[in-house]
Amino acid sequence: MVQKSKYTSYLVTIDGPAASGKSTVSRQIAAQFGWEWVSTGAFYRGLAYVAQRLGVVLDDERALAELAESDRWSVQLGADKTRVFLGKEDVSSAIYGEDVGAYASKVSQYPLVRSSLLEAQRQCAVGVRGLVAEGRDCGTVVFPQAPVKIYLTAHQESRAQRRAEEKGESLGATLEAQVQRDAQDSQRQAAPLQVPAGATVVDTSELTLEQVVAAVREIVEKTLNP
Repeated sequence: MVQKSKYTSYLVTIDGPAASGKSTVSRQIAAQFGWEWVSTGAFYRGLAYVAQRLGVVLDDERALAELAESDRWSVQLGADKTRVFLGKEDVSSAIYGEDVGAYASKVSQYPLVRSSLLEAQRQCAVGVRGLVAEGRDCGTVVFPQAPVKIYLTAHQESRAQRRAEEKGESLGATLEAQVQRDAQDSQRQAAPLQVPAGATVVDTSELTLEQVVAAVREIVEKTLNP
């Protein structure tokens, strides 16, 4: 007897480095199909932010893992952003700062933290019509069984330019921070950033947002026929 998967059959993962366009593209794809959307990176950003608020040291892997599984904070799906709550306080806006991103990259290197958050991330695909999940290990670790896996990438300079314009910061500082973040994400021992097996790679360097969305939508439609 074949066991039926508990996850939605309309499951799409979109991975890639920072400023490759995966957040914007994944949101638009989810909206076009009427599916749910989640940024798995919000779990790490949320944990890093909550740990700071509660005085948990970011070098203490075990304490962070315990906090990851506690009911002192929670994550909720949303169409515009994956929302994070500290108790009943919505701290979603605070977790998307550049400083929190650097802290998130640090805590995401811990194997205990990643394993503590994994089931909560996977639950996002349960009981929903469809799900588009974006992050850095969605297709490799969180949903390796996803029928559609996409990896968005772009030249280092193109990505830095996008991020600098978005944040209103200097290109030089943005590029330096991005290179450091890429190195951390690609070289970490637990779930390093990499192209998932069976994924379609889309280079967004010379494409407009509309062209990237159209390309990704075509991949989804050819595979899933939603």
